[in-house]
Amino acid sequence: MSPVLPSLSRRGFLTGGALVVSFALAPRAFAQLAGGGEGGAGPTVVAPDLKGSLKSTPWLDAWIRIDADGRVTVFTGKVELGQGIRTALTQVAAEELDIPPAAITLVTADTERTPDEGLTAGSHSMQDSGTAIQNAAANVRMLLAAEAARGWGLPADQVTTGGDGRLHAPDGRSLPYGEVAARLSLHVQAVPDAPLRRPSDYRTLGRELPRIDIPAKLTGGAAYLHDMRLPGMLHARVVRGPSVGTSLQSPDLDAVARMPGVVKIVRQGGFLAVVAERQWTAIQALRHLQRAAYARTQSPLPADGTGDAVAATLKALPARDIPIMDTGEPAGPAIRTVKARYTRPWISHGSIGPSCAIAQYVDGTMTVWTHSQGTFDVHRVVAELLGLPPERVHAIHAEGAGCYGQNGADDVAADAAVIAKAVPGHPIRLQWMREQEFGWEPLGPGMMTELEAALGADNRIVSWRHAVWSNPHNNRPVGAGGVLAGNEADPPFPAPEGKPIPMPEGDGSRNSNPLYSFANTHVVYHFLKDMPVRVSALRSLGAHLNVFSIESMLDELAAGAGIDPLAIRLDHMRDERARDVMQAAADRFGWSKRPKGDGRRGCGMAFARYKNLGAYCAVAMEVEVDRETGRTLVRRAVAAVDCGQPANPDGVRNQIEGGLVQSLSWTGREAVRFAADRRASFDWSSYPILRFGDVPGSVEVVVMDRPGAPFLGTAEAAQGPSAAALANAIADATGVRLRDMPLSPERLKAALGPV
Repeated sequence: MSPVLPSLSRRGFLTGGALVVSFALAPRAFAQLAGGGEGGAGPTVVAPDLKGSLKSTPWLDAWIRIDADGRVTVFTGKVELGQGIRTALTQVAAEELDIPPAAITLVTADTERTPDEGLTAGSHSMQDSGTAIQNAAANVRMLLAAEAARGWGLPADQVTTGGDGRLHAPDGRSLPYGEVAARLSLHVQAVPDAPLRRPSDYRTLGRELPRIDIPAKLTGGAAYLHDMRLPGMLHARVVRGPSVGTSLQSPDLDAVARMPGVVKIVRQGGFLAVVAERQWTAIQALRHLQRAAYARTQSPLPADGTGDAVAATLKALPARDIPIMDTGEPAGPAIRTVKARYTRPWISHGSIGPSCAIAQYVDGTMTVWTHSQGTFDVHRVVAELLGLPPERVHAIHAEGAGCYGQNGADDVAADAAVIAKAVPGHPIRLQWMREQEFGWEPLGPGMMTELEAALGADNRIVSWRHAVWSNPHNNRPVGAGGVLAGNEADPPFPAPEGKPIPMPEGDGSRNSNPLYSFANTHVVYHFLKDMPVRVSALRSLGAHLNVFSIESMLDELAAGAGIDPLAIRLDHMRDERARDVMQAAADRFGWSKRPKGDGRRGCGMAFARYKNLGAYCAVAMEVEVDRETGRTLVRRAVAAVDCGQPANPDGVRNQIEGGLVQSLSWTGREAVRFAADRRASFDWSSYPILRFGDVPGSVEVVVMDRPGAPFLGTAEAAQGPSAAALANAIADATGVRLRDMPLSPERLKAALGPV
């Protein structure tokens, strides 16, 4: 990938060969005219009859451009985070336009060029952007066919496409797309009923095309924002105390200002940064300033360690009770009741590449290159933070090393913009250090659930109670008060108030409402507005613990009653697609012939439909436990997933495999440690993650075939089922039920007792 250079605003462009003067406003302006996209409210629905993100941006030329020479550009407001979305969306567009994927250039989130589709989060990219591009492309193909038919004097239904970028008449005449597009304006609203291509005719969708983003990543090419180099670029480091809630006391600024190669010290209110000609000089200056003493400026941190400590911290906070589910069906008497508490600690995103951004302030305009999942939110934050008119801020997404949630990417983009405004003209590259990423990023919230469930004489669940305690999971910045630089301004921007995400999406409540048919079900979310530490979105949000809790409880009930774990799930599931997924995972795993728990080896399974409206996923795994050390090895894992029509089955497998491994790390290893005055996890030894030697011996993913079915979000589907399958397999192997994450070797060894 060549270095990303400042892009020009697409104030007017060629659609076909004609300049579309009516599109003199960038897509950002479309959202503003529609009354949405600002202030975190998200793009406003203006066309409710359309599908996906066409509801908020219905104009075809906001999504697709066909130049006179036949080159096709497709625009998406979503971003590539390593989930393969560039490849999948290219395949979607290629299929409905009926052209080769190589003929398409895909532009991801850019506030001057693409639609505002909000965050790339919640497994919404295919559901929202994929669906929009699919239907926009079908509209464009329909218009091209109609225009060609008009010129030929034929009925439109006699014009066909052949996968070659040309329109064909029955008598052999043909025209290239570019020539026909030159006679059209695509600045028209999509219609809801443009015919989609039949799955039986697919040339691209559902095929395993090589990932567009992989080659540079594997070969050491310029794959990431971190690799960008711009002419005249300077390097910066932001200076803060060791973790959120601390500040340095009297750092030695004079000594740093005298260091050769230091260009400027930027100090505004509580914000402090150093700018240098070379990166190593900036790092040396940072290290010198960090020698200063620091003081804690916020309330004490929560205790770490046991699930009891997590529970005590959360239960001490004031709660607002939000009913989630209350069925109240009459049920028979209970003969077996299980009560259990499950917890997870605060978890770091642990991005391998620390957050990075580049900003440049030229002629009153700020350009920011960011790997945030919310490029349009970065635009809004920077405009407010610097007091610039929105049209004077341009935010462009460039791939980063991944985060799947809110790591430091938004903060570092704001930091870079503050520095760039103080050093106009030069591109400013700012990269956090490893210890800053661990110390300052928002964490995934600690959580607790309490469940009580009962079986009747017929082995049916007659009562189900689920209560969850959690801080808000989505504190992503939509204004200057949501980033660290905004908190350090003088005066500081007001911090946003944490709010729950309503169901069916939910945040801490996500997936607390079981998809199973349980009698007498009651679910409540104890929403905790006050946050003892800085927290925000981490992949799958509350689904990680809620699914862990539900699926662990099902196994606890099954074990007590001597019921097969698969049978108890199928007996309570009416959704046929869910049943198919569970059965597919069980069949491929060989569930009926699995090794039985023998004190060392065991098997477990779990299921969930993400948010009860995304992809279905079931996971089965076999583990082996070393009773002397408590170490658990996953010998093999099988997952089955139904995500509707898979755009790229290999990409789907990538996501499920990655989600499974990440969940094993969260569930079995990860927990942020706290000292009295600061976070105590600053590196990979104090914050252990899954090592290569602990990765499952084999992972197999069955992708269900659903030709033509609507796209369902996949990227976060495996988190909860993988966590629960691990706990269930450990319990099957050892007879010991661990309910508090992480299910670490130390915790398991203690539970097993003397060998």
